[in-house]
Amino acid sequence: MRKSPGRDILAGLTVAIVALPLALAFGVASGLGAEAGITTAVIAGALAAIFGGSNIQVSGPTGAMTVVLIPVVHQFGPSGVLQVGVMAGVILLGLSVSGIGRYVRYLPASLVEGFTAGIAVVIALQQLPNMLGVEPGSQERVTELAFDALLRFLSDPNPIPVLISLGVAATILAGARWKPSLPLSFVAVAAATAVAFFFAPDLGVVGELPRALSAPAADFFSADALMSLVPSAFAVAALAALESLLCATVADAMSVGQRHNPDRELFGQGIANLVVPFFGGVPATAAIARTAVNVKAGARSRLSSLSHSIVLLLFILVAAPLVGVIPLAALGGVLLATTVQMVQVGSIRSILRSSRGDAIVLILTFAVTVAIDLVTAVIVGLALAGIVALRAVARSSRIARVPLDESDHADEEQRLLDDRIVAFRLDGALFFGAAHRFLLELSEVANVAVVILRMGRLSTIDATGALMLDDAIVKLEKRGIVVLLSGIRPGHQKVLSALTAAPRLTDAGRVFNETPEAIDYARALAAR
Repeated sequence: MRKSPGRDILAGLTVAIVALPLALAFGVASGLGAEAGITTAVIAGALAAIFGGSNIQVSGPTGAMTVVLIPVVHQFGPSGVLQVGVMAGVILLGLSVSGIGRYVRYLPASLVEGFTAGIAVVIALQQLPNMLGVEPGSQERVTELAFDALLRFLSDPNPIPVLISLGVAATILAGARWKPSLPLSFVAVAAATAVAFFFAPDLGVVGELPRALSAPAADFFSADALMSLVPSAFAVAALAALESLLCATVADAMSVGQRHNPDRELFGQGIANLVVPFFGGVPATAAIARTAVNVKAGARSRLSSLSHSIVLLLFILVAAPLVGVIPLAALGGVLLATTVQMVQVGSIRSILRSSRGDAIVLILTFAVTVAIDLVTAVIVGLALAGIVALRAVARSSRIARVPLDESDHADEEQRLLDDRIVAFRLDGALFFGAAHRFLLELSEVANVAVVILRMGRLSTIDATGALMLDDAIVKLEKRGIVVLLSGIRPGHQKVLSALTAAPRLTDAGRVFNETPEAIDYARALAAR
């Protein structure tokens, strides 16, 4: 932090200008109000910067998190959101100790892009009442909420909120494309506020904000609702972990010489989410939009994220009344632009073209996110992605007949070798997804005296694969065929030693370290 403080403070100021309308919008979208969003940006942003695992990441309220929180607000009210935040913080601290953070990198891109696109659609549907200038209904499902808002708008259309929302969104998107260094989101919201003040003073606005961070009621914890909120807490924790670690990975790629600590990042997010509910804030996570601005502004240390939080805090203390007159339609435009930026069209197009399995994972994850909820979408997506991956590994695993050696032989000797000695090379993984096909292929061997199973290229073998191998050896031996094993890796020994055939072959001297030794032994047997 001492290397370039001026540059980091300037980057923090830039991020704060961009983060202000986002924090307000996400607070409103969460159902707890704009003050909850700005409170989260201040406290969670500072705590995650201090305790997190990335030097350049910026945390706060995000659109993806609001998708999970809306059902909680409908069912349990604001106190349920605060309780979920504390529980999620405890879960994140547990995850940081478990070391699970390093495994997020193995999530398939098809799943990540699918639910990211789904979240973008859900956020846009949630904001439709604000963008149309109508009161939101009480529907829990976003599709029903959006349809109801559309019907209300058509019954008494008012083009001004629509124009404000589209104008703000267009300005932000154009600025991100042509002048990403300029905080045009702040300018767009300020201009929209002026337009609404003069031409549509009856539009819904943010409302008065408190001039200081205030704590919620001390009794927001409810023992009766505790068990009912556990699934939501795990969903919030999973989303916070996933979004933060993916964001940190992107930040490392955008910068030079930066590398995050995944477990420490989970610890920082856990601390932030554990503390922020006691000040009335919503669950937080790292934000890719604010982090990208931070990196592009030249941030080098955590001082930039801390500066961003301090600037937002000063804004609450000094200019809170100005925020209260911002029209909700303008914040709807901010979120509409955010949803557009969330969707990576190029990545989605590449995934849809790459393979049928990845395309199915992406489409199904997207559909479940929009139609049901994010938690179900992640579960379904992970299960389907696992099936697709196992299918791909199973297809790559094969048993192939290979030449015994490269030397020349007389025709009669070669025919004898071909007829009575066969070598098979096992490639890839012999696991439950490929074991049955292996057994069928090996059982088709006929008219031979010796079968050599070359296992040097077998990457892994599980219990199912080992049982199938054992069964195949027993069946071959019952037909009078001698089975030899060669090239067994040390990692295979533990699995094979628990079987019946492998120890017996070892005792009989039919297990060899090298394939040439097995070939010499096979020729000696065939010559008898």
